[in-house]
Amino acid sequence: MRVVVLVAALALVAPIAHAGQAARQRPTTPGQAADKIGEAYDQFLLGRHLEEADNIDGAVAAFKRAMELDPGAAEVPAELAGLYLRQNKPEEAIGTAEAALKIDPANREANRVLGLVFAALADAGENTVPRQGGDQYVAQAIDHLEKALERPIADADPNLRAALARMYIRAGSFDKAIPLLTELVSQEPGWREGPSMLIEAFAGAGRNEEAIAWLKEAAADDPQLYATLADLYDKQHKPKEAAQAYAKALERSPRSAELKTRYASALLNAGGRTEAGKAKDALNEVLAARPNDMRALYLLSQAERRLGNLAAAEATARKVIAQNPRTPWGYYALAEALEERRQYAAVVDALTQPIADFRARPGGESMELTLLLPHLAFAYQELGQYDKAIAAFEEVHKLVPQDANVTGYLIQAYTAAKQYPAALALAREARSAQPTDLRLARLEAQALRQSGQADRGIAVLEDALKQHADEPAAYLALAQICSDADRGAQAVKVLHDAEAKFPGDSSIVFELGAVYDKQKKFADAEAAFHRVLDREPENAPALNYLGYMLADRGERLDESVAYLKKALQIEPDNGSYLDSLGWAYFKEARLDLAEDNLKRAADQLQTNSVVQDHYGDLLFKIGRLDDAISAWNRALAGDGDSINRADIDKKIRSAKQKLGRK
Repeated sequence: MRVVVLVAALALVAPIAHAGQAARQRPTTPGQAADKIGEAYDQFLLGRHLEEADNIDGAVAAFKRAMELDPGAAEVPAELAGLYLRQNKPEEAIGTAEAALKIDPANREANRVLGLVFAALADAGENTVPRQGGDQYVAQAIDHLEKALERPIADADPNLRAALARMYIRAGSFDKAIPLLTELVSQEPGWREGPSMLIEAFAGAGRNEEAIAWLKEAAADDPQLYATLADLYDKQHKPKEAAQAYAKALERSPRSAELKTRYASALLNAGGRTEAGKAKDALNEVLAARPNDMRALYLLSQAERRLGNLAAAEATARKVIAQNPRTPWGYYALAEALEERRQYAAVVDALTQPIADFRARPGGESMELTLLLPHLAFAYQELGQYDKAIAAFEEVHKLVPQDANVTGYLIQAYTAAKQYPAALALAREARSAQPTDLRLARLEAQALRQSGQADRGIAVLEDALKQHADEPAAYLALAQICSDADRGAQAVKVLHDAEAKFPGDSSIVFELGAVYDKQKKFADAEAAFHRVLDREPENAPALNYLGYMLADRGERLDESVAYLKKALQIEPDNGSYLDSLGWAYFKEARLDLAEDNLKRAADQLQTNSVVQDHYGDLLFKIGRLDDAISAWNRALAGDGDSINRADIDKKIRSAKQKLGRK
């Protein structure tokens, strides 16, 4: 099969010795006439002249006559090989160059031609020449290019050095590529591919910090490199640094929609309201010029959600869906916006049909299902429809059985459905494959505790702590299970050890407050939550916990309400916070305000036993006895956390007696 490989762009003519010059430098063989050497030289020069005149056939014929007249001159077939290369005739180039190397294995022009041809074939990724496969092309290219570049490399053809560097990268010889590329990029500042190749070489060698240092220095002189620096930070999961680099890149290209979109994405990955606000501004600039840019719309929905503009987030997500309902991203953004508003029934309505459509497509659209099914499953779980939640998570788990997050979701669904043996079996199976995964260890421990094996659960997390001694989450997991197992003193010790090791981590102090609260050491608990708020005045969970703790004891209710209102300013639709505020109003006997907040919380958190219990108490107080009984029954059927089942049974009986029922 004939091969056409586009290598002409690489084939710059390098100065070589003329055939006659080379012939005069070697001894004349016996019987070889001096006039033949001279005639060969004339034909060599004629071949060059004819090629310059674009008479390719004539040039080939002249070179071939020169080869017949002087068969010992390697430069002639080498020059002909170069002509074939320039004409994109790689098979002829290979054959003629190899003939030259049989005469002189060190001939640089022949090695140059073979190096470039094999490099082009390797880049093409096609085994179309009846020789060795692609890996062999890389090895052959390196061998010939290195021979062609044996002279001082700084003076060599930059095209050859670039080709050799590219082959080094293909072969995984990154440490060889790096010095070659560093010098070449410095000498050829207009070579746009060079920096990306150098960064690829640094990354392949595991020298990312050197790559960043080089880019930061180089970008000061060439601001176009800030975009490359930002991409590298993105790949290293350093979103704040990526956003800063994209901002620098935008100073040079302020109208680039692509850079603005990447900048916004990095800001959103960095987190925080300030960053979300900047992302929103950048995306609105993109959409002003390109109102149908789907990626910008998707990111804008995420930014609006982070800023608490949930109606806007939902509306923007629906625009993405309207533009292209065959992709999952609009549905994904819509599900997140609805979840933020705790509208779980709406999540089910929004996702059921699209998931059915993706499932029905050829191949099952596994990526789309993997994105959307977890949201559907979470919604079912929050609605107390555990069988449907488990079925959805099981479907995702079959699609991505090695995904530890999905496995964790399924274990949690089994636990929420009180299917503890299934939760424990899956947790153990997952941990046998991923024994160092902290989240899986925590889920196994929880399943053991729920199965009445709290001591074994604690032992699992004690072992996990030895493996994850530098992670605050390991201490938190052990402290929580100790507290749940009524080992409060051990939980406090674990948290004190953690705080000494991680003095700036507020989550440890928060958990310490929760443990003290469970032990009814309310003064110590309050002190802990105040320490969190001293560091982070906008810490909504701490505001809520402190406000609820006061409300539940009926103490300092004005202060309690103030904390809870502030928490809801930060997260206006958080059902747990609504329940806390409603409970505080209930304790203040402000029943109209209590009803509004407790109803919203109960509608959101239908499986939360405490929330349903509170709502039942309010309904009983205002005389809606049937509704109160329904709420208390939901409390008994819910998660069962932090309730006294006997007390709720007693309240149900009391309500029935008032209604004249048994």
